[in-house]
This record gives sequence, C-alpha cells and structure tokens, in this order.
Amino acid sequence: MLLFLKSISFRSVNPQNQESDQQDMNNNSCRELATTTSTSSSCISLTVWRKSLIFSCKGFTVIGSDGSLVYRVDNYSGRRGQITLMDGSGKPILTICRQKKLRLVDNNWFIYEGEVGDDNYNSNSSKSSSSRKKPIFSVKKQMKILHSNVNVLAHVYYQGISKKRYSYIIEGSYANRSCKVLDAESRNVVAEIRKKKAVTGGVTFGLEVFVLVVMPGFDSGFAMGMVLLLDQMFS
Repeated sequence: MLLFLKSISFRSVNPQNQESDQQDMNNNSCRELATTTSTSSSCISLTVWRKSLIFSCKGFTVIGSDGSLVYRVDNYSGRRGQITLMDGSGKPILTICRQKKLRLVDNNWFIYEGEVGDDNYNSNSSKSSSSRKKPIFSVKKQMKILHSNVNVLAHVYYQGISKKRYSYIIEGSYANRSCKVLDAESRNVVAEIRKKKAVTGGVTFGLEVFVLVVMPGFDSGFAMGMVLLLDQMFS
C-alpha cells in the first residue's frame, strides 16, 4: 500500500516518463499558488491518501514529494469525535475534538497540541478545568442557511472560542477537493487542497487521493489538521 502511494507521489503515472515529471508537476502547483499569493519562496506539496496503512482502520496517509511518509492518521473511527494526527514515526502532533454540547447541531471543533484524553472535551469530566489541556485553535463550521456566502466552509479562531475575530477562513468545496485556507487579515492563501492530476492521460485518482499545497511560513501539520476537520464536517 505504502509503495503504491509513494509511486503516485514521487514518480510519473506512465512508467515510460522520467521520475522528474511528477516532481515538476508538484513544483508547478507550488508556483501557481505562490503567484496568487505574491510569494516567490518555494512551498510544500503533499500527496494525501484517504486511507490508513493499518489493516481494518480508517484514516489518512500523507506522502512528501520525495516519497517519504510525512503524516498519518490511524484508528480514524476508534474514538467518536476525536482524531489524532501523527508524524511518520507515530508521534502525536495535533488532536482534533468535536465540542460536546446538548443541542441538535454541534458545529464547533477544538484543535489541541499533541495528544489529549476524553476529559479535555467532555463537559461531564470530574477533572477541573484548570487541569485540562487548553486548545490552541477552535473551528466553527459555516451554516449555509444562516449566511449568504455559500463559498465559506469554516472559520478558524486562535486560542479557543473566546476570540470573536477569526484568524483563518476556509473556502471552496471539500466534496470536489477544491479548498483554500486564507489568512483572515491579508486574504492571502496559506494552504490549498487540489485534485491530483495525472502527468499523462489515462489515469484518474478520484477523491481518495489528492494534493495539499502549503505556502512558506504556514505549518504543514496545521494545514493537514484543516484537511481532517473538513473531512469530519463534509464526509
């Protein structure tokens, strides 16, 4: 499985082409995004596979342009409402928890650094609030029925939901694997989800394999966290 994903990330789809073709395509994606954001530095292009490398588990596998395993998500359905993003070696980077409230629609998610337990997002936990890990970001899904801008998917707030002003805004369509994460103040694109295109014709990757392009200065782990959130919200 991993060898297959590495091959679609690092090599050309057609074995008769040179291995550099796929790298050139990733570089072109970075250049296109850099042009739209007026940034000349190189960016990061990751291939995201919506599948865990562990048998019988759901999750994600993320491969770099050099074919290395960068991020992974295993046991995707092991805990309802909680996902942990790990690096290639299995070290927890971020944990995403859905806020638990007694209402019909829950549209808030919390992002924590590292790994956390159920008590961090369970309001019925016996642990005091001071002993719980604090979220570094909160994300609120946009309710289409309440807003005129249907292109907006979610707003990302820094340091929990107490902040009224959001830091990032996510626009586009996750169902079509076409989304952008924008800085709320500058409106610059900091990360983008795109469909993965074959270097040559004849191969279709579908929606399970796509590309995550991350601009310089924006954390690729946090960008992958946005992918996990969108998958929770719209899958």
